[in-house]
Amino acid sequence: MAEAGVASGPLFQPGEIGGLPLKNRIVLAPMTRISAEEDGRANAAMAAHYARYARGGFGLLITEGTYPDTLHSQCYLNQPGLATPDQAASWTPVVEAVHAEGVPIFAQLMHGGAVMMHNRFTDTALAPSAVQPKGEMPPRYHGQGPYPVPRAASPEDIAAVIEGFATAARHAVEAGFDGVEIHGANGYLIDNFLTDYTNRRTDAYGGSTANRGRLAVEVAEAIRAAVPQGFPVGIRISQSKVNDFDHVWEGGASDAETIFSALGRTGVSYIHVSSHLGCGPVFGTDQPLAGLARRHAGVPVIANGRLENVDTAEEVLSRGQADFVSVAKAALADPDWPNRIAAGLRPVAFDPGVITPLATYDCEAAWRAALPED
Repeated sequence: MAEAGVASGPLFQPGEIGGLPLKNRIVLAPMTRISAEEDGRANAAMAAHYARYARGGFGLLITEGTYPDTLHSQCYLNQPGLATPDQAASWTPVVEAVHAEGVPIFAQLMHGGAVMMHNRFTDTALAPSAVQPKGEMPPRYHGQGPYPVPRAASPEDIAAVIEGFATAARHAVEAGFDGVEIHGANGYLIDNFLTDYTNRRTDAYGGSTANRGRLAVEVAEAIRAAVPQGFPVGIRISQSKVNDFDHVWEGGASDAETIFSALGRTGVSYIHVSSHLGCGPVFGTDQPLAGLARRHAGVPVIANGRLENVDTAEEVLSRGQADFVSVAKAALADPDWPNRIAAGLRPVAFDPGVITPLATYDCEAAWRAALPED
């Protein structure tokens, strides 16, 4: 059982991101659900899905990663997009359903990069260098076998990537979203550039940590210039990847300072830090990665990583290591997670069956239907 009185604790204090007031410090983390239309349009099932989390008590929702262009950015079958006006229009009912519950929603913009598994526009993945990704494509996202070797991005490709992100951000504004988050984590394109072993470039986008972070900076700057003044723009950053869970930055604390300081200077509204353990100290410091982001970027930070334990989440907030926490697997298992925690009730526990055999709404519904009655 959750402890009594948690509803008045740090998790349930109001907060603010980029001038946008939030009723509490609990954020729905972005989760790939591969349940959009084949052409990337959002649908009624997605509106119901996100509205369910809004009713469940989350202070902010961040969508699954949406692909921003009709070139190389799509990563998964049935992934939603914000690349076209039609895709943008399809998101408006989703946004309206969430707003009807009194909750804001941000769109995450994601370029799949080297770990592309399905793209209806091309057969070739794009990456900083022609380096085959580690591991194999996960079956729960319709994957099978090793990742193919991607094509190294040309300067023209990089310019198109940046413009795609900016265009998708404008589409998010048109769709009614309250903000956007750049996916710069987990082994996707921006993270491919940040990572030393996947980025072997010798130009301005490779070599030093600052150069490898240049794409993240330029995407953030382009989006900031493309959206209205005051519109929240964030970025998600991690060390680990969907295909390399144990990766750590070679430069340790120095890399963290370089990356987060540069992002802070772009004018981003927040940084969303994903870690193995959101409260775990890194690089021999007394701070988790989120704490280093907060120190060096000087903007609000969302911490993610096994923070479904209420005591742990509140400790991260109370120590000033993050301003918000995001919940993924625990939320997937129980969309009412915040409301249950506030009421002192035990949430439904996560089980891998909720994303087995596929990480789709249909598989989730089948898993939920088999749960015992409360």
